[in-house]
Amino acid sequence: MKVSLNWLKSYIDIKLPPAEIADKLTMAGTEVKGWQVIGESWEGIFVGEIKSIKPHPDSGHLYLPTVNIGTAEQTVVCGAQNLKAGDKVAFACVGAELIDGDSGKTVRLRAAKIRGVVSQGMVCSEKELGLSDSHEEIMILPAGASVGTPLADYMGDVIFDLDITPNRPDCLSVIGIARELSALTGKPLHFDEISYKESSQPIEKQVEIEIKDPDLCPRYSASLIAGIKVAPSPSWLKQRLLACGMRPINNIVDVTNYVMMEYGEPLHAFSYEQVRGKKVIVRRAKKGEVIETLDGVKRPLSHDMLVIADSERAMAIAGVMGGADTEVEPDTTAILLEAASFNPANIYYTGSTLNLPSEARMRFERGIAPDLTVPALKRATQLITQLAGGEAAKGFTDEYPGKIEQKPISVSTDEVKDLLGVEFSLKQITEALVSLGFDCKKASDSSVSATCPYWRSDINQTVDLIEEVARIIGYDKIPAVMLSHPLPKHQPSPVLSLKRKATLALTGYGFQEVITYSLTSLELLNRLSAEPTKLKPMPLKMTNPMTVDQEYLRPNLRANLLAALEANRRHEDGVIRLFELGKVYLPRANNLPDEPEILCAVESALESEKWWQGERALPDFFAVKGIVESLLGRLGVEVTFEPSRDLSFHPAEQAAITVDGKSIGVIGRLHPKVLDAFEISGSTYLFEINLSLLTPYAVGHNVFQPIPRFPSVVRDIALIVDSGVTHQQVQAIITAFPLVKQVGIFDVYVGNQVPEGKKSLAYRITFQSPDHTLTDEAVDKVLKQILDKLSKELGATLRT
Repeated sequence: MKVSLNWLKSYIDIKLPPAEIADKLTMAGTEVKGWQVIGESWEGIFVGEIKSIKPHPDSGHLYLPTVNIGTAEQTVVCGAQNLKAGDKVAFACVGAELIDGDSGKTVRLRAAKIRGVVSQGMVCSEKELGLSDSHEEIMILPAGASVGTPLADYMGDVIFDLDITPNRPDCLSVIGIARELSALTGKPLHFDEISYKESSQPIEKQVEIEIKDPDLCPRYSASLIAGIKVAPSPSWLKQRLLACGMRPINNIVDVTNYVMMEYGEPLHAFSYEQVRGKKVIVRRAKKGEVIETLDGVKRPLSHDMLVIADSERAMAIAGVMGGADTEVEPDTTAILLEAASFNPANIYYTGSTLNLPSEARMRFERGIAPDLTVPALKRATQLITQLAGGEAAKGFTDEYPGKIEQKPISVSTDEVKDLLGVEFSLKQITEALVSLGFDCKKASDSSVSATCPYWRSDINQTVDLIEEVARIIGYDKIPAVMLSHPLPKHQPSPVLSLKRKATLALTGYGFQEVITYSLTSLELLNRLSAEPTKLKPMPLKMTNPMTVDQEYLRPNLRANLLAALEANRRHEDGVIRLFELGKVYLPRANNLPDEPEILCAVESALESEKWWQGERALPDFFAVKGIVESLLGRLGVEVTFEPSRDLSFHPAEQAAITVDGKSIGVIGRLHPKVLDAFEISGSTYLFEINLSLLTPYAVGHNVFQPIPRFPSVVRDIALIVDSGVTHQQVQAIITAFPLVKQVGIFDVYVGNQVPEGKKSLAYRITFQSPDHTLTDEAVDKVLKQILDKLSKELGATLRT
């Protein structure tokens, strides 16, 4: 937000240099990103007065105004049509630096002969002075401007560029920044009295206000002004708006913007003649309702959006933008002026859904205090009656169904010391809070009770008061002291370490990490099941969801990950490998949810992957199983795979991932119905691992193993086993023998050469001893023992 120093000085007498003001604000929590000095290049430019204007003798569109600058009078050539005798103008003498109206570049003014007349200077437009892009007319100064005064002294300014934190909507105003400076410098604030002439006709007899949805609009205030004349704003108003980066439009709209920048309360002016039924209704939009906004775009509204309507149709999108039907036009003679308070979450939802940014929306989203409406409304009414004429109706409407009484908050010296680590006296605490507008009453010898001022909507508890005390007394006043005890030894989080290792491994396997929202919808979760079934247990529902797509906390990562795959598949035909690491939220009775860390990954391909060595086959169960085994092997965990029945996967291609008989995850091919639900085609496999359950098995020290000194011996065997015997059972028996270094299956056969109900499993077994060279006799002996045990426990026979 941009703030003018001259504007600030109208509320507080501050004579500090800009750098010191910026430092004080920044150290108190309102960062000043920089500032611009207006007028530092205006050397040789003065306030002048037009004494007379003559036509150019050799041109029908040029004029010769004579300008008095106090020390001399100069006659110059000018083409602008808006000058008249007695006007005060900015006059640039020869040698002054100006901005060229056509090229936009800085040029030094020289004497010039134009159509035979020498021009020794120039009367300036706003663009030539660098104030705006307006170049068509000469800038007319207020009548009270003193002739001969250097323009830099009369109009020079400093524009601060502030970065306001979201919790301080009160600082999105000039008065809010003035209050901060008053507290930081001890300088008192001064405000002009607000008064204006009212008619004898009460406003209640001319307009009716009804708030149908007080949960979205806790307060709505309005005034009515008749007999106005829409016209350009005076130069002082234009300059203040331009200093804040706002474009002047007309005196009515400019006043609403001016008061918004002054008080921080957005206002809107409706053309009273266009308000049908002379009734204002604050309600949710009707189904299928459409409004044409001020930018000329027709926007469809949803029932979740709040509108300001009359008896027939919506007139404005509440807190975001007005409607074209009730816009203030040049012939408007009466306006209904609105100042309201809206639900911040609803304004954010409406503005983001419609993609409508605005200064008003930005303020309402941050939670403006409802008590700001009436002071801002009175100030705007005063300015409009001054600048546009007219007369205000008697009184103003003020519907306030959401009024909440301010409760005092207590803070003690002990609480301040406990939080800040420094002891401040009760007097220091009280003075700091009073300087910010808090109403403080002594509660005891060591505590004070403070009532928040109406413009502060961010103060809710004692720690907020302590923060205010620290800000105003000064963070630099908190002394640096040595620690009383040594810092505790850092204990790294095992889960974080595990997540880091898993991320490195999976990215090395060609997977890309995604991060999705922790919120999801029932519709998306229901897509994960191949059979219609009710979610058990039901996921946790948000109390105030922003959208229907974000109503529930996610109970798994699958839904959002597959949605990400669906979105990526629209733009990519090749192999897509995605993974996500994050928490899920599982309901627990009468308690906070369980939040395990989960790893979920998916691999999908429409066709075989082409690469420089040829083609890779489509992903299959065993390829993805190999990724899981490799990943968990790098984490130092040995797992087994057991049958499972997960409704997200194909019943014949899925398995539970287990450690010590405990299931820690699942792997499988996604069921065709699930793929159809997500509009995903191709071969798609997913695995999911509960890292919170895996952590106890993956945490440990790596043990050094020397490179074997003695050679290995390899033997291949083929076994005939029952079709129900698994590779895992066979492998477990073989690897139990000490001399067996490695076991790998390389063939599975079912067919004519083996009996019915049987299958052939072929293994390559590597034997190796750490302390001697194995002989054939020793290997044969161990192999015989292996075959005997396989025969005894599994009924296996050696295939010949």
